[in-house]
Amino acid sequence: MNISGNTVFIPGATSGIGLALALALKDRGNTVIIGGRRTDLLEKLGAEHPDLGTVRIDTADPESIRAAAHDVLGRYPQLNVLVAMAGIMQVEDWHRPESFLASAESVVTTNLLGPIRLIGAFVEHLQTRPDATIVTVSSGLGFTPLAVTPSYNASKAAIHMLSESLRLQLADTSVKIVELVPPSVRTALMPGQESSDFAMPLEDFIAETVELLASQPDAKEIQVERVKFLRYSEVRGDYDGTVATLNHADPHGK
Repeated sequence: MNISGNTVFIPGATSGIGLALALALKDRGNTVIIGGRRTDLLEKLGAEHPDLGTVRIDTADPESIRAAAHDVLGRYPQLNVLVAMAGIMQVEDWHRPESFLASAESVVTTNLLGPIRLIGAFVEHLQTRPDATIVTVSSGLGFTPLAVTPSYNASKAAIHMLSESLRLQLADTSVKIVELVPPSVRTALMPGQESSDFAMPLEDFIAETVELLASQPDAKEIQVERVKFLRYSEVRGDYDGTVATLNHADPHGK
């Protein structure tokens, strides 16, 4: 994707990676609309950054997605980039179903059904734009798993394969599929992650990500250097060792 001159909608951008990426893209000359569930937080961010658009959206709710899509396309018909950012991560114990089923269903609804429904709400419009991009967000844990977050790992592995498949299906359109593959980043995604020595500083992640987007406009995956340890463990032939290192070193992951 081109790094400037776009109209970008980022659901799940009221904090963490989503908000930091929204501000970075705005600074690069893009019109950026952020989405989130909390109206009060959206109003606060809109006041702090008056050149950001805001839209209420709950990506776990199909009707909320439909309403938000109608709102966004009504106000920003030039929209050409969708970043499916919203996601949750929860620790689960799969020894007993009562301890993980509700969490697993919530994670899959937000992390997998959410992006699917978002893409469904915007894909026809995006095909009418001459240069459009859908940015999916997977994770290094979609390639090398963290033991305590099974549903998160699985949802991100699914996002990777969804991205690969959509890229094939939409090859005859103007829509590009770019997969953002974060490592563990210092955000509030998990308790303690904001201060984790294992996690990458948020500002460093965003700076490297934006530079990769600028320097690799035709990239299929955006991988900061830090995530390659997880992304290519199986390719390198040291998957088992990487799994062992990850699960010994970091209780949070990303």
